[in-house]
Formats: sequence, C-alpha cells, structure tokens
Amino acid sequence: MDERSYAELIALCQFLPGPASSQVGIGIGVMRAGIPGGIVSFIGFTLPSALALVTFALLLQGFDIANAGWIHGLKIVAVAVVAHAILGMAQKLTPDIQRKTIALLAVVMALLWQTAYTQIGIILASAWIGALLYRKHAGDEDLRSLRIPIPRGFAYACLLLFFGLLILLPVANRAFSLPWLAMFDSFYRSGSLVFGGGHVVLPLLEREFVPTGWISAEEFLAGYGAAQAVPGPLFTFAAYIGAVISGWKGGLLATIAIFLPAFLLVFGTLPFWEALRRNPAVKGALMGVNAAVVGMLIAAFYHPIWTSSILMPVDFAFAAVLFVMIAYWKLPPWVIVLAGAVGGVVLECWYL
Repeated sequence: MDERSYAELIALCQFLPGPASSQVGIGIGVMRAGIPGGIVSFIGFTLPSALALVTFALLLQGFDIANAGWIHGLKIVAVAVVAHAILGMAQKLTPDIQRKTIALLAVVMALLWQTAYTQIGIILASAWIGALLYRKHAGDEDLRSLRIPIPRGFAYACLLLFFGLLILLPVANRAFSLPWLAMFDSFYRSGSLVFGGGHVVLPLLEREFVPTGWISAEEFLAGYGAAQAVPGPLFTFAAYIGAVISGWKGGLLATIAIFLPAFLLVFGTLPFWEALRRNPAVKGALMGVNAAVVGMLIAAFYHPIWTSSILMPVDFAFAAVLFVMIAYWKLPPWVIVLAGAVGGVVLECWYL
C-alpha cells in the first residue's frame, strides 16, 4: 500500500464504530487479497490476544478470586489505565466548550439513566447535536480519492445484515430465551455501538454482563486488567468474558460476535466512503458522538471501576503510582500489570 491509501483507510476506520485497529487490518487484507485476505488478516492480528485471554479465564476457574490480593491489584491497574485513556481522549475529542458540554451530558445520562438502551440513546442524541452544531465546520478539508475493489452489491448486503442483526437479535433473544443467543446479542450490540477506541467497550460490556449476573464485578475487572498486558486489540477482552461464562466455546462465540460488526461495516462502507467523508452533517455527527463517548467512559470510570477498586487511601496512593508509571514514565503495559498484581498482594498484607 502507498502512504495515501493507508492514511485514507485509517480515516475510514476511525469514522466507523468498532475496533479501529482491527478494521484497519481487515482493510489491508481486503486491498491485498480481497475478502479472504481480510479474514486471514483479522485472524493473524486477533488470535494471539484472544487465545491468551481465554487461557487466563480458564486458569481462573475454580479459584476464589473475589478476595485474592493480586486480583485487587489488577483492579487498581484498571483505575490507572482508564484514567490515562480518559485524559488522552478528552484532549483530542473534546477541545471546545460545546463538545465538553456533550461529554458532561453523557456522564449525567449514563450515571442516572442506567438501562439497556442508555448507550444507544446517548449515541443517537449526541450524533443529532453534533450534526446541528458542526455541519458547517466539518467539510472543508482537501480530501483525496481512495479506491477499494468491493462490489457495491456485496456492500449493500453487508450493511443490510449489520442493521438487520442489530434489530432482530434482541427480538429473537426475547422470543427464544437461549443462553448462547443472549450472549451473541450482547456482544454483537457492544461491538456495533463503540466509538472512540477499545476502552469505550468497557461500559457497554459491563452493562450487558455484570448487572445481569453473567459475570461478577471482580472477574470483569480482573480480566480488564489482564487485557492491558496482552498485545492485540482490546476488543478481545470479550473472549475472556465469554470463556468465563462458558469455557472456550463461549470465548469463540464472544470473539465472533463482537468482531462481526467490524467486518460488516468495513465491507459495507468502503465503496461509499467517498460520499460519506465529504458530507458535513455526517462528520459533524461523528464529532458529537466522539465527545459523548468520553462522557460514557468517565461514567464507567466511576462505576464500576472506582467504586469497586478504591476502598482505602492506600488504594488511591497505589493507583496514583501506577498512573505516573503509565503517563509519565512510559513503562510497557506488561510492567504496569505485573506491578499491579505484586502491589495487590502487598496491599492484602497491609490490610491484615
């Protein structure tokens, strides 16, 4: 690929909901070897992370992790990691007072209106507000052409399947009440509604699986902490959740379900990217949505991350140390996770 095509592909994947890094990998594979190339590229990019997290989930089976000190340390790692992600995203996605206000409204809605449709409502409302506020300011760039060899008929079919599954899966879940269908629905919906990066999937998955009893808050945050040490897309955190719920088969189902929207959207939008990226209203809507996801992540940072991890002043002190290690010392993620696990054991002795 030349640099221009690569930059255009990144722009498209940042425009779409879903895991941008995985979508870029899929797009590279498509441009190199068509649809099979996209599938093979995705497998190569995702499989190591998914296998590592499924293995971690299976190793936890049979252990009482709720009271384990190293698990509490991983939960504090999640505090530091998400705080760092929020600061970076806020600087980039909420640079003006209008988008800061959208983020604030998203925080309030996410904390006070906790239902299964909260995230959808926030995304739709912020897209509408963004289109109104920024439709005159988002279409002035000098954009170059990008050609992707995907038939428009195939693209239409992918988009139809994307929206069809998004609408019909909840209906089928209520009608048949099958556990595997409920899991697929939850993971697919989470993968379809994530804007702004992998960390934003946290509040969606937490809302889908913790209050409903599929997975405990301790297991959820332990896996999120472990995901920081694993190379690869953060969306493979879903493989961990699926494996905790239903073994390796659950991990496989979760991985397919949460990444399926990424495939359908990349295949479905590439032929129409020229028109979409030049539409000021569409770009304005995306600016509003990106601001809202900052607010959604702040709400998730408070609950469940902060409320279940920072129990004493010493926990906050340890989280501050980990944050400095991430933000200013620029240490590798695996070092942060290892320090968190060891620190959790030390804190357990401190409590005693």
